[in-house]
Amino acid sequence: MDDVEQFAAATELAEWGPAEIRALAGGADDPFGTGPLGGTWRPKDRHFGVRHEGRVVAHAGFVVVPVEVGGQRFEVAGLGGVLVDPALRGRGLARIAVTGALNAARADGLDRALLFCFPDRSPLYARLGWHALPEAVTADQPDGPAPVPLGAMWKPLSPGVAWPAGPVRLRSLPM
Repeated sequence: MDDVEQFAAATELAEWGPAEIRALAGGADDPFGTGPLGGTWRPKDRHFGVRHEGRVVAHAGFVVVPVEVGGQRFEVAGLGGVLVDPALRGRGLARIAVTGALNAARADGLDRALLFCFPDRSPLYARLGWHALPEAVTADQPDGPAPVPLGAMWKPLSPGVAWPAGPVRLRSLPM
């Protein structure tokens, strides 16, 4: 299993939850590393996985979320839950899973995607065509709006789409 050609394209998963996440993460309690950040995170509605030998070895999900940027309101595909089997990392599986999720979002008529990530992961997403937002995003929390404690990146899903200038307000829990 040395190259990505051995893995199939991502397919939509009928079931995905905490048990599946733990299995893919090798039993890790906080596979995304967001526990210390606090806050409440929104689960994804649609899930895409890459299978190998009958099991999911990579995952990406998305949920449609409303944003307001510079007075404009629109919906984006909020990407998250990107996870690859620890033994198979570095083989392009995240790209396959993310591509599956973004293709579905595009088919649903969305023209932008948004994600939050730790600084050490942003180079991976930049190689996949994502662009860093220059300032923190404010999102809903149970106690009111708060800055998301992670960097944000966006990606156009349609030709010619740009990200408007101005502060970003996610009218949802972060995903």
